[in-house]
Amino acid sequence: MPSSAPPAMRWDHRPEAAEWTTRSLAAVAAKDAVLAAKVPADIQAWCPGYEENSLAERRAFWVALMSAVAKYESTWNPAASGAGGRYIGLMQISPRSARNYGCSATKAATLKDGAANLECAVEMISYHVARDEQVAGKGNRGIGRDWMPLRKGDKRREMAAGTSAQSYCQ
Repeated sequence: MPSSAPPAMRWDHRPEAAEWTTRSLAAVAAKDAVLAAKVPADIQAWCPGYEENSLAERRAFWVALMSAVAKYESTWNPAASGAGGRYIGLMQISPRSARNYGCSATKAATLKDGAANLECAVEMISYHVARDEQVAGKGNRGIGRDWMPLRKGDKRREMAAGTSAQSYCQ
């Protein structure tokens, strides 16, 4: 994976893609101790080459996973609002959850900033992956605790197929 270009993500068609990827990679790097430095029990389903990968490639996986989840949560729309305005942005995070996880973005307006929303998602992901030592298990562990698309087998399989196909997961 060339260090000068950001890794490929599903949101690359969006004008904000480079910023989202760069800031997400930085947020994941800040959580290396619980994300990129660890090997979740179910990682083979998500990124077969993960165990042998460099930290940079492992970080790329976590960002790719967020880009896959964001497809189902918001169709990569940073201004998306669901459940009558309770869930906001790319990853559909509630302001209450943002506060509970210690995110910098805690208001609806700031959660509509795509990069800030993704940085908050990294806080949430790192908490659950550290707790469960799984990416998503059968959908209700790891990041499946907060993101419903992972609880649906067909969506979980599609996301896993997408991340597994990336060069940094080979």
